Amino acid sequence: MSTPFLLAMESSAFTKHLLNQRPKRKYWEDLDLYEWEGFWYSPRYLGAAMAVQSHFEAREDDVILASSMKTGTTWLKAIIACIMREKHKGNAKLAEDTEEDEDVLAKTRPADIVQTLEVQMYTKNPIPDLSTMASPRVFHTHIPYSSLPDSIKNKGCKIVYAMRNPKDVLVSMWHFLNSTRSEERGPYPFEKAFEDFCNGVFPFGPFFDHVLQYWKESLNMPGKILVLKYEEMMRAPEEEMKRLALFLGRPFENDEEVTKVRSRCSLERLKNLDVNKNGIGAASGVKNSAFYRLGVVGDWKNYFTSEMSERLDLIMREKLAGSGLDLEM
Repeated sequence: MSTPFLLAMESSAFTKHLLNQRPKRKYWEDLDLYEWEGFWYSPRYLGAAMAVQSHFEAREDDVILASSMKTGTTWLKAIIACIMREKHKGNAKLAEDTEEDEDVLAKTRPADIVQTLEVQMYTKNPIPDLSTMASPRVFHTHIPYSSLPDSIKNKGCKIVYAMRNPKDVLVSMWHFLNSTRSEERGPYPFEKAFEDFCNGVFPFGPFFDHVLQYWKESLNMPGKILVLKYEEMMRAPEEEMKRLALFLGRPFENDEEVTKVRSRCSLERLKNLDVNKNGIGAASGVKNSAFYRLGVVGDWKNYFTSEMSERLDLIMREKLAGSGLDLEM
């Protein structure tokens, strides 16, 4: 039985005629991905991404978290939500609570606090009314920079981009999509998932093109786009949180505040909260627990052969040559 996530990957918001005009690739045996502006989308998310590009109007104080898939997005959603909600930050709150020390993460999934435009908001309604949302609004997107709405690019809103070692990205995606497969079908062969990734066939991918677009724009506009590496977040979480808070215009006033955010947003805590351990996501149809696995750096070593590692290293060096970006840790 297909989950809503798989149905989203399989169904189409457009006519067959429109989809037939687009290059198509088979992904994980039975999922269709369609190319739009150089990147691969499922039919439903393609329609939503097009609607975002055409209709989303950014505000000057919006915050946009952007990422390729499986780069630590859920963790960053929690961290950004916690930073933006702090009472001493004035009116920077994502909900109309009046509690002095409201711990919204204890009762609400990060994915429901910071919603993904093309996966949640624009799949429910191709032209949602977002005008009633209190400022500053915080959204997430997997859409590549080149396909973002002009209002996001041209207004003063901030973009935070999450990136991660591609080997760990692939392993995380493999586990995540396997969680949507039936026991009868079993796990998808990792070797096939590796081939797809190396060939650039990946939801919202090719991965390296996605990363490079945001990286290059961050070099041109460091005041607008902040790049955060998952590995650095794991190595020095408090320092990276301070950098993030400063970028968002919400600097911490003391170390106690940093420690509180780190504690509330630790992966171990998030993983063990009932709201994240139980239930199924309304938009994805995937178990909430599937968004939290190990969260470690270097898990790819348990899955890659030496030949796989060398091949992806070569691809990575070729793709990132001259960019100044290093994704190897």
